Amino acid sequence: MFTPLLPLQPPQRQRLNHQFVPPTFATHESDALQLAGDEGTAGRDPLNEGFGNLGEIGRMQLKARIAVFGRWCLPSLCGTDQLGRDVLSRLFWGARISLLVGLVATLVSLTIGVSYGAIAGYFGGRVDNFMMRIVDMLYSIPFIFVVIFVITVLSEQKIKAKLEAVGINQIIVFFLVVGAIYWLTMARVVRGQVISLKENQFVEAARTIGAGQFRIIFRHIVPNLLSIVIVYLTLTIPNVMLFEAFLSFLGLGVKPPDVSWGILADEGVKAITPLRVYWWLIVFPSLALGITLFSLNFLGDGMRDALDPRLKNK
Repeated sequence: MFTPLLPLQPPQRQRLNHQFVPPTFATHESDALQLAGDEGTAGRDPLNEGFGNLGEIGRMQLKARIAVFGRWCLPSLCGTDQLGRDVLSRLFWGARISLLVGLVATLVSLTIGVSYGAIAGYFGGRVDNFMMRIVDMLYSIPFIFVVIFVITVLSEQKIKAKLEAVGINQIIVFFLVVGAIYWLTMARVVRGQVISLKENQFVEAARTIGAGQFRIIFRHIVPNLLSIVIVYLTLTIPNVMLFEAFLSFLGLGVKPPDVSWGILADEGVKAITPLRVYWWLIVFPSLALGITLFSLNFLGDGMRDALDPRLKNK
C-alpha cells in the first residue's frame, strides 16, 4: 500500500548497460530518479517515468516521497534483471498486485461461498440436496483447465475490446475468475455450521417477531459464523496467491508491464542458462512468496486458536 513512499528505483525503468548486475550496496548515478529539469526528461512527466499508471493516490504518495528523499534511491540490493530493472523495486511493486489478487479473489469466493452455503443449510431438504449436488459436480471438474480456458477465451482481442469498453480490464477478469473457483469448500463449511445453528433459540426468536427467511440468514445466522469465515479467509489468501503465481508463471495471469511475484519467478527461470546462473532473479521472488505464504498460514492458525471458544481456557 505504501510502496510509492519508499525510496525505490522505478520498477519499469530499463537500463541496458546494467543488465544482470548482482546484488550490491554501491549506489550509481543512474539509480536516482529522473526529475523535471534533468537531462533527457524534457516534455515527460517525471511521476510516470518508469512507474506506469500510478493513480491519484499513488501520485500523491510519490510526490511526498520526492519531497522527503529527493532524487536519491536505494541501490540494487537484490540485483537487476535482463533489462537492467531493479529487482528490489519490482519485488515491492509486485507485492501490491500479488496481495491484491489474493485479497480480492478471496473476498469474491467468500461472498459466493457464504451466501450459497448459508441458503442451502437454512432451507434444507430438496433445496439443500439440489444445491450441494451442484457443488459435488463442480468439485469433479479440473479447475486449472477451466481457468486456463476461460482466461484464454477472454483474452481474445474482440472479446477483450468489448470488456474494456464497459470498464472491465484483464486484471478484473482475473480476480473474478480465480475468486469464482475457491468458494466450494467455504460453501460446505458454512452449510454445516448453519444446519447446527438454525434451530437455536435466537433463530426461533427472530421467526417469532416476524423476520423474513433471508433476514434471518444474513442478519442473525451469518454474523455468528464470522470467526470461522475469518479463519478460512486467512487460509485461502495463500492458496489464491500461489495460484496467481502459477498462472502468471505460465503467462496467463498478470501481464507486463504490470508485475507480480509470479512474473518475476518466470523471468528468473527464463534468464537461467547452462552457462550462467543469475541466482538472485529466482531466489528473491521465491523467498518473498514463500515467507508471505508461511506468515499467512501462521496467521490463520493463530486466529483459529484465538477464536475457538473450546481453546479459550487453555
